[in-house]
Amino acid sequence: MRIPNLKPLRNLDLLRNLDLPRTIRSVSDYVRHFRRNIGTRIIALLIAVGLWVFVNAGQRGAVETLSVPISYRSIPPGLVIVNHPPDFVKIEVAGPRTLLSLLDPERLTVRLDLANVPTGRSDLKLSPSIFNVPRQTSVTRITPDEVHVDVDRIVMRELPVHLEVDGQPEPNYEINAIDLRPPVVAVSGPSRYVLALQRIDTEPLELKGESNDVEARLTLISPDPNVHLGANRVQVHLDITQVIANREFKGIPVEVRDTDFKFRVSPQKASITLRGPAVKLDGLDPKGMVFVDAKGGDPGAHEFPVQVDLPDGMQLVKQNPAHVRVRIYKQKRIDINDGKTS
Repeated sequence: MRIPNLKPLRNLDLLRNLDLPRTIRSVSDYVRHFRRNIGTRIIALLIAVGLWVFVNAGQRGAVETLSVPISYRSIPPGLVIVNHPPDFVKIEVAGPRTLLSLLDPERLTVRLDLANVPTGRSDLKLSPSIFNVPRQTSVTRITPDEVHVDVDRIVMRELPVHLEVDGQPEPNYEINAIDLRPPVVAVSGPSRYVLALQRIDTEPLELKGESNDVEARLTLISPDPNVHLGANRVQVHLDITQVIANREFKGIPVEVRDTDFKFRVSPQKASITLRGPAVKLDGLDPKGMVFVDAKGGDPGAHEFPVQVDLPDGMQLVKQNPAHVRVRIYKQKRIDINDGKTS
C-alpha cells in the first residue's frame, strides 16, 4: 500500500497557522523605516567608498621631488672654503603618497662634516643613506650626486694702500704729494689670493680740475669676497701745487744799462731757459729781462757778463751767451732809450 506525501500537508498547516495580516504590516513598517533613513544610508555609503579610495590611493607608489639644503660644518681652524659649493641638492623620493606628503626638506638637511678635509679640492659623494626619509620610502635620484669642495689655508699680511685717482687737477696743476692714513692695512684670507697681492686699492677719487688741496675718506676695495681687510676706509690728503716746468726763451734783445755813451753789442740777442710754475711761464714776456751793466765803462771795447732779471718764483737754468762784447763810443747819446743798442 502506497503512503501519501504528507509534506505539502504540513506546509499547508503552517500557512493556516500564519498570521498573514500581521506579517504584511511588519514588512510595510520595515519598508517605511528604510525609506525614511535612505539619505543617511547613502551618505554613509559614499563616505565609506571615499575612505576606501583614499586609503588605497595613498598606498600606491608615487615620486616626490624635493630641494634639500646642504650644511657644511666642522671646518678646521685656519682653513676656509674658497669655491662656491651648492647650497641645495635636488632629490627624488619614491613611496606612498600619504608619506611623501609629510616630507619636510628642512628636516632632511644634508650635514657634511669637513673636520678631516685636506687643503685643495675634495669630491664628496652623496648617497641615499645620508637622507633621513621615512620607512617605506626611498631616495631614487640625487642631483648632483657629488659635491666639490676647494679648501685653502688662511694667511695674514700687511699690504700698502694704493690711491686710485679718476680725473685731473686744473691745467698746470699737479698732485705734489699723497698722504694716506693708514698707509698699510692688514689682509687675511686664502693663501692663493693673499700671497699674490701687492697692494690694496681704494675706490676711485674723482678730480674735476681742482687747484687746491683735497681731503677725502675712501673705501678700501677687497680683491675677493674671501679676502678680509683690517680697515674698511682710509683718510686721504692730496697736496695739489702748480706744475713746475722748464721753458726756453730765444731771441731776447740784450740791453745795456747805466751808460750815457753810444754803444754796440755783439751778439745782440740771447737765449735763456727758466724754471718755475708752468702757469707763470705760459704768460711770461722775457723782453727786458736780459742785460749787461756798463756802469763805469769808458769808451772802448769791453766784455761784460750777461745778467738776467728774474721774476719772483723763477730760476735760471741756462743762458747763452754768458758774456757779450760792448764797444762804447765817445759820443754821448742824445736820447737815452732804455739801454737799447745806440
